[in-house]
Amino acid sequence: MRNLLSFPLFCLLALLMIIAGESKATHFRAGEITAKRISATSLTYEVKLTAYFDIEKGKPAADAAVNVDFYFGTDGPKRVDRVPGSVRNIGNGTTVNEYVTNYTFPSTGAYNISVTMDNRNANTLNLNNGLGTDQLNFYVHSILEINASFGLNQTPVLLNPPIDLAAVGQRYIHNPNAFDADGDSLSYKMFVPQESIGNGKGRNILYKHPNLVEIPGVPSRTEGGATPATFSINPVTGDLIWDAPMVKGQYNVAFIVEEWRDGVLIGQIIRDMQILVEDARNDRPLLAPIPDICIEAGTTVNQVIRATDKNGDRLNLTTTGGVYLGSLVSPALATFNVAQQGSVGAVTGQFIWQTSCAHIRQEPYDVLFKVEDAPATGNPPAFRKLVDMTTLNIKVYGPAPVNLQAVPVTNPAGNAYSLTWDAYKCQIPGAKIFIYRKEGCFDVPVDVCVTGVPAEWGYTEVASVPVGDVAYIDNNKGAGLKSGVSYSYRIAVKFPRPGAAPTEPGALIGGGESLSSAESCLSLPQILPLLTNVTVDSTSTTKGVITVKWIKPAVVQGGPAQYRLLRATGLNGTTFTEVARIDVGQNPDDTFVDRNLNTVANAYNYQLEYWHTENNTLVKLGVTEPASSVRLEQGAADPSLIRLNWTAIVPWTNTGQTHRIYREDKANPGTFNRIAEVRVQGTETFTYSDDGSDKYAADGVVNETISVGPTYCYKVETVGSYNNSRITPSVLYNFSQIICVSTTDTTKPCPPVLVIDQLDCATIKPEEFCDNVSFTNNLSWTYPESVAGKPCDPNVTSYKVYYARYEGDTPALIREIKTPPLPLATSFAHEGLTSFAGCYYVTAVNRFGRESPPSNTVCKDNCPMYVLPNVFTPNGDGKNDIFQPYDCPSFVQSVQFKVFNRWGAKVFETKDVKINWNGKNSSGTDLSAGQYYYEAVVLFESIQKNPKPTQIKGWVQILR
Repeated sequence: MRNLLSFPLFCLLALLMIIAGESKATHFRAGEITAKRISATSLTYEVKLTAYFDIEKGKPAADAAVNVDFYFGTDGPKRVDRVPGSVRNIGNGTTVNEYVTNYTFPSTGAYNISVTMDNRNANTLNLNNGLGTDQLNFYVHSILEINASFGLNQTPVLLNPPIDLAAVGQRYIHNPNAFDADGDSLSYKMFVPQESIGNGKGRNILYKHPNLVEIPGVPSRTEGGATPATFSINPVTGDLIWDAPMVKGQYNVAFIVEEWRDGVLIGQIIRDMQILVEDARNDRPLLAPIPDICIEAGTTVNQVIRATDKNGDRLNLTTTGGVYLGSLVSPALATFNVAQQGSVGAVTGQFIWQTSCAHIRQEPYDVLFKVEDAPATGNPPAFRKLVDMTTLNIKVYGPAPVNLQAVPVTNPAGNAYSLTWDAYKCQIPGAKIFIYRKEGCFDVPVDVCVTGVPAEWGYTEVASVPVGDVAYIDNNKGAGLKSGVSYSYRIAVKFPRPGAAPTEPGALIGGGESLSSAESCLSLPQILPLLTNVTVDSTSTTKGVITVKWIKPAVVQGGPAQYRLLRATGLNGTTFTEVARIDVGQNPDDTFVDRNLNTVANAYNYQLEYWHTENNTLVKLGVTEPASSVRLEQGAADPSLIRLNWTAIVPWTNTGQTHRIYREDKANPGTFNRIAEVRVQGTETFTYSDDGSDKYAADGVVNETISVGPTYCYKVETVGSYNNSRITPSVLYNFSQIICVSTTDTTKPCPPVLVIDQLDCATIKPEEFCDNVSFTNNLSWTYPESVAGKPCDPNVTSYKVYYARYEGDTPALIREIKTPPLPLATSFAHEGLTSFAGCYYVTAVNRFGRESPPSNTVCKDNCPMYVLPNVFTPNGDGKNDIFQPYDCPSFVQSVQFKVFNRWGAKVFETKDVKINWNGKNSSGTDLSAGQYYYEAVVLFESIQKNPKPTQIKGWVQILR
C-alpha cells in the first residue's frame, strides 16, 4: 500500500513545485514609471507603473500580479493595487497592466521611485551570460526631480508599447514615442538593466548589448550585409535600432528618457524591455520617409502616410502620439484614417490635424506611425509579424506680428522711437511680445523653421510687454538713443509652456515662439556731432600722437557754437578731462591732433561735447558716445608664431569688416608692409597669428622667419562703419599703436594671494538670510612683485577663478577676468549661489598665455541656523498655533523631527524642514497641554560633501 501511494504523492509534489515556480516568475516583459503633479499647494503626485506581461509563457502569474510594492526614495514598501479594468491584451502575447497611486513627497529634491517584480524569464541571452536569469528580479525605476519652480510638472509618457518581434537578419526598430505635455525637451541614452537589492535600491546586472551575442566563428552583419551588427539609440529621436539580430532568443535592454528644461535635467524615466528574436521567412514591411513639418498655428496638417511590403503581405497601419489624446494636448485633436486597413502589399493612411494657437510650443510634436505585416493567406508556420516605424515631427509656431512701425518722438531722455504694431493674433495668457533693436538696417532671410529673433542676426533685446499691448517707447531705458544712427527693430512673441500658469516662475522657459516681424528701420536726425576717428599716428612714451575726427551735426541748433574735446586714459576710461575747445567755423573744425601722449603704455578714450548759443550764452546741448583708440597686444602662441590681439570700444561697428595687419620691414626700418587682411565677425575674432609669411601681395611680398630672439614690430588698422548711408565717410579707418615683440617664452607668472569675505557666525542673527533667494561670495586677490626672492612676471593679462562646491573636490574654471576695463580687475563676485559653501583658488595668466600655479585655496562655509521655541499655543486663535523654527531655517538640507511625551512614547514625527506641528499627534488628535520633548536631526548644507548630522534636543510646552 505504501508503494502504491508514493508515485501519486511524488507527482503532486512535482506539480506544486511547478506551480510555485510559475507563481514566482511574473513573466514581466517591460515597464516604466511616470508621474505628474496634481496639487498646486502640496508636493502631491500621481505615480503610475505601466507594466507589460508575457501571457504566452505565464498568463496565470501575470493575472495574479494584482498589486506591487512602490518605494519613494527610501519610503516604502507602499503596496499599490492594480487599477481595476486596466488589464488589456495589446497583441504579441502581451497584456498591459496599470498600478496608480497618489503620493505626497515631504520636500523638494530628487527622488528615486522604484518597483520590483519577481522574476525575470529564464534564458535571457545578454544578461548574466544567459545563465540563471530567472533568479534575477525585474527592477524598474524613474528619477523625479521636484522643484517648486517647476509648477504642475509631469514626466513624459511613453505611448508606444514595447511588444514588437525582431527577426534574425533583419533590422529591428523600437521607439517609445515619448510625449511631454509640458513641452520640455527630451533626450535618450542607453542604460544597464538592474535588479533590486532591497529598500528601493538597484544594481546593474552583468550585461552586454544584444548585437554582441553571436554565433562563434561567424561574424555578425547588418541587414545590408555590412559587418559587424550594430545596436544604438538615437539621442534626439529615441529610435532604438538593432541592425541586425543574429541569434534567436530572448534579450533585455534598458534606456533612459531624460527630461530637460532650460538646459537643466529635471527628470528621468527608465524603460526596461524585452526583445524576442525569431526566425522569420517573411521580410519586414517598409514605411515611406516623412519630412519634418514646420507650420503656423491655425494651419491644418494634412499628411499621407504610405507603407509597402515586398512579400505582398497584409498590412496594418497604426499610429500613436500625444496629438490624439485630450489629456495631453488641447483641442482640436488629430485624426488618422486608413481607408483599406489590411490591404495586401501596400497601405495608405491620412493624418489630419487642425492646429491652433493653443498648440504653439518650442519642441516639435512627435507622431509615431507603425506598420505590421500578417500573412496574405493562411497561417504559414514560419511567418512572424514584423514591423517598421517612423516618426513625423511637427513644429507649431506662432504667426509673425504684423505692421510694425517706428517713428522718432520727443522724449525727456533724449532721442527715442515710438513703436506700434497691430493687435496680435494669438492672445495666449502669459505670452509676451519681445522687442529687439540693432544698429543699421539689414534684411535677413526668413525660414519658417527659425522662430523668434536668433542671436546671429545681431539684435539686442530691449524690452518685453504683455501680448495684448500694441505700442512701446524705446528711449534706451532712459539713456536716450544715439544721434545719426539707423536703428532696426523687430518684434516676436514668446509663449508659456503648455499647461503653465501665466504667473508661474519661468513659464516662458520651453514655451514656443512666433516668427519675427518684418523689420522697421529709420534714422534719427543727427543733432550732435559723431566721432569717426581715433587713430594713433605716433607711438612714443612721451611724444605719442592721436588724431581725433568727427562729423558735424546735420541740424544746426543755434550759433555761435563750440566743440569741447574730452580725454580719459584707458580703453573705457571714464575720468575725462578737457583737452581742446574748437569753435565751429574755424579751420579745421572737425579734427584735433592730440600730442605728447604715452601711446606705448596707454589706450585713450575720447568724448566730444557740443555747445550752442541760447540767450547769448553757450550751453551744452549734448555729448557724443565715447570712442577709444585701437589697443594692440601680444597673445599666447607657439614659439614659431606671433599672435596679435586688438581691441577698440567705439560707437560705430568694427565687426563684419576686413581689418589690416602691418609688420615692419627689417630691411627698411620705419616702413610697415601690409602682410594680411582679417575678416572679423565679433570681438573674439580680432586676432591674427603671424607665421612670417606675407599674405598680402599688393604692396610687395616681404617674408620673415619667426624665431626666438629677434624683435618684430606690428600695427593694426581697423575698418568700421556706422552702417548709415547718411553718414560720410561710410568706411572708417583707425590705426593702433605700434608694438615690438618677440616670440613667447615659457616663464609662468607667480600665483596670486587670495582672500574671501568670510562670515562671522557669532554675529549673524537667525533671520539674516530669510529673504535671500541667492547668495554671493566676494573674492579679492593681490599679485606679488616677487616670490622667494625671485621677481614675478608683471605682464599679467588675465586671472582665472576656479570653484569647487565641496572641500576636496577639484575646482573647475568659472570665470576668466580680462581687459577691458583697464586696469585689470583683482576681484570677483560669484553670484547666484544657492549657499555660501564652496572653495576657490585663482591663477594669473601672462601675455603669452602661461598660467601660474594656483593661489592659496580659500573655503567659505555657511552659518547654519535652526532655532526652536519652547512654547506654543495651538488653540486656533491664529496666534502662535504652529510649532516651527524661529524666522527661517537657513542652509537646511533635511530634518527628521520627533516628539515624545513625558513617558518616552513618540507622539509625532515629520521630515518637513519647517516642522509645522499643530499640536496634534500622528493620528490627528489634539495632544493635551503639558511639556513634551523633541529630538531633531538636522543635515545642514556645508562645504563637506557628506556632513555629519546635527542633533538638537529640547523641550516644548503646549499651552491651550
